[in-house]
Order: sequence, then C-alpha cells, then structure tokens
Amino acid sequence: MSTEKVRVRFAPSPTGPLHIGGVRTALFNYLFAKKHDGDFILRVEDTDQARYVEGAEKYIIESLNWCNIPFDEGPGKEKDAGPYRQSERKYIYREYAEKLLASGNAYYAFDTTEELDKHREDHEAKGKTFIYNWHNRQKLKNSLSLSEAEVKQKIEAGEPYVIRFKSPEDETLHLKDEIRGEMTIETKILDDKVLFKSDGMPTYHLANIVDDHLMKITHVIRGEEWLPSLALHVLLYRAFGWTAPKFAHLPLILKPQGKGKLSKRDGDKMGFPVFPLEWKDPKSGAISTGYREEDYFPEAVINMLALLGWNAGGGTEKEIYNLKELTEAFTLEHVSKGGSKFDPEKTKWFQHHYMQQAEDQELAGDFLELLKEQGVNSNKEYVAKVIALLKERVTFLSDFWELGSYFFTAPENYDEKAVKKAWKEDTSEVLDSVISIVEETEDFSAGNLQEKVKSWITSEGIGFGKVMQPFRLSLVGAMQGPDVFDIAAAIGKDETIARLRTAQEKL
Repeated sequence: MSTEKVRVRFAPSPTGPLHIGGVRTALFNYLFAKKHDGDFILRVEDTDQARYVEGAEKYIIESLNWCNIPFDEGPGKEKDAGPYRQSERKYIYREYAEKLLASGNAYYAFDTTEELDKHREDHEAKGKTFIYNWHNRQKLKNSLSLSEAEVKQKIEAGEPYVIRFKSPEDETLHLKDEIRGEMTIETKILDDKVLFKSDGMPTYHLANIVDDHLMKITHVIRGEEWLPSLALHVLLYRAFGWTAPKFAHLPLILKPQGKGKLSKRDGDKMGFPVFPLEWKDPKSGAISTGYREEDYFPEAVINMLALLGWNAGGGTEKEIYNLKELTEAFTLEHVSKGGSKFDPEKTKWFQHHYMQQAEDQELAGDFLELLKEQGVNSNKEYVAKVIALLKERVTFLSDFWELGSYFFTAPENYDEKAVKKAWKEDTSEVLDSVISIVEETEDFSAGNLQEKVKSWITSEGIGFGKVMQPFRLSLVGAMQGPDVFDIAAAIGKDETIARLRTAQEKL
C-alpha cells in the first residue's frame, strides 16, 4: 500500500431501490477505507435523467445509515471534492472531452441513429456483428473521415453529434485486477465508445473517469458487471496522462439455486427481501419489503453480506463478525473470484444469533410498540422479563408475540390434540388441589411454586404428566412455552388462578 491516502467511492445511480448486491459493494468499500484510515465517498451518478426515480437518492443514503456504514463525503456531507451529484458537475465534463479531441484520442461522430441501425441490420444479415471502431471509422460520418471545414460546418449548423473515444488499433493491453490478477485484452476488439452526447451530457465512462480522478480515488471497488469496461477506463486514464487507480471487481451474488444473478423476482418468489429497506415505487405504488421492515438487525444483514464472496482466510471457521472485526480482518486478497449463492436460511441464522446478543431492555422497548398494535398495554419491566424467558427460541421480534401472546392475554381457545391428551375425567379435581397450593403460596416465585407443587405430586404419588400437562394447557392454551412455573410467576398469582378456573369451566 502506498503512502497516498486511501479514497474509495460507492457510486450508485438513483434509478430505484438499492439492491443488497449494491449494499455489499458499499460495505466492501467502507471496510477497505476504514481498514486503511481512508475516506468512503458517496457519489450519485444521475446523468441518465430519463431513468431518474424520485426518492431513490434519499433511499440510498437512509439504507447506508441503517446498515451502519455511513459515507464520509457525499450529498449533505460536502467537502473539497464536491459536488457529489454528477448532474451538478455537468460543467466539468465538456472541458475533458475537448482535451481528448485536442490530443487526438477522441473524435466527433455525426452518424444518426437510423444510419447506425442500418449498418447493424446489414451486418446481421451477413452473420456479423457491427462494431464502430478502427476497421470502419474512416468509412463512417465523423471527424476522421470528413474534412476540417465539413466538421466545422456541421457543428455550426447545430447538427447533432457525439464524441467517441479513439481506441488503439492493434495493441495488447495488460490489465490488473486486485481480485482476479493479471489479464490481457486485444484493443482491436474494442469499440469506440461514446463519451459525450450533443445534449451536453457525458456518458457513464467519461464522467466516471473524470470524477474518480478529480476526487482522488485510489481504489475502484465495484461489481464484476463493470469488468468489460476496464480496458476502456484504463485507456482513458492513459489518454489523459493520469495515473489509474487500482481496480477490484467483486463477484456476483447468485440466486439460492446457484445459477444467475440474484434478482427481486427471486425474493418475491421465495419470500425473502432483496432490499435493505422497504421501497414504494412512486409510479406503480407497488411496495417491496426490506430487511428493516422484516425485523432484521442491521448487524445480521451486514455479517451475512460480508461472507458472500469474502472470508478471512487462514482456514478460519469463524462466521460471526461485528463491524469492527470485519474492518480489521478485511482484505481484497480474500475476496473470491466466483459468485456466491445467496442463502435465506443462513441470513435467519445470523439474525437468530444477533437476537440472542441483544439487550432484553432494548428489545422490550421495540416489543412494546408491537404490543400496542395488538391492543395490549404493558410495561417495559414486565416485557423484559417475558423476553428473557422466550428469547432463545426467537429469531424475529414478531416471534415474541407468536410464541408468547399468553403472557399478555389469557387463552381463549385450547389446542384440541393437547386437550385430548392432557384432560382426563379427574383433571378438574387435580387442578382444585393445584389452585389451593397456588392460593397458599406467599412467595410467588417460580422456584418456590415449583417446590410446593412437585412436593405435593410426590406425596400424592400422582404422575407428573397428569398435573403438569393440564396446568400448562390452562395457562398457555397449548403444549408450548418455557417452564410452566416461570409462566405462572410472570403472570402472577391472581391470573394463574383465574386461568386454571377458566380451563375447568371450559374443558
């Protein structure tokens, strides 16, 4: 690593919600920057105004903040390298396009869309592919084939044009990727990409290179879908006489079945989110759920994403990493070249782990909100007690209600199978004795009540199941839940008696 300050950027387009593949790209950039005491920059690449979606930029920023990977510079955190929206940097790009024209590395092209379509159709009819480059550019309508006077006349007449990059004709280009290693490409297969359009907007390629240079980006860490653009980007750096940053192209996140890139459709079909936050499409009004709304902890999502395509190396089996540990362990050398299968069940496994680590009091605050939605008023201390009893069985906050609603409301129905198994002819009489013990127990703690009930069972020589099963059924309505004496102690003496009597009446 050189002594130059590490600066990386995450550069999404605000064309919709941020896919978790994008979140992982942001995460790897963030980890790399923090590992090397560098800067993590958010740049919004909004030059394609036709695809711009209202609210998408705000969504991206909120997503990064929820994931606890905030940017150091970007919209709303302006520093010297700003502005950070490409639409606000339009005035910069023409100057650089003209520099390439002046150095002979770019040229004006006046071919219309119709003319280019004709060439494509003609090539297809002959079983060929049309590429605009060294082998035909002298025959097409551009400043390489036209005279200086003709070019000047066309521009002055306001004829539409683009500025194209002039790819080298016959060169073997040596490229290096920090993940994939050394690569070579023959420049004769490259097309002369459009860099600047007559509407005054740059294409992605020009804006990207100019911005990365002016923002002093040292490492470009992006998805492997940009690998085909690497040759052009390296050639553009060379044409400008600039030192190129180091490039690293991250592997794809694959569908759970392993074939093809993970998409929103996969999430819809298999019932898991592919976005960090809920997204409401401003045009159709369609709502896509997010990890936040599905009650995932951001730590679980980040831990899961970090291990999709990266491992700490050294044969470690370690899977649980907090953000600090990830930062310390992260290196590009240990990012895999091949795609990684997304596993929704593994994500739940991480979620369960972080649920166990969460503070009961903190969870109680969140669960109180959920209880209000169920029309239940409770207090934080009681809820924290319930959480402590149920937590090891729970993965999501909503599970506390599903697994423990009986802590807050008495059962109205009783599980039929359990009733058949637990409720015998003499069960009501057995429960009369249990009610007497409960009434007489002054210190109504789980341990004390357990001792009294179990001593009585032993002294009477009754089978434990004969007492404990209907006792649980009366309190819970089913054969589930933590220790029955913990449930009784939590709901209290009066409620325990009331539920035992209701069960006697109903069953």
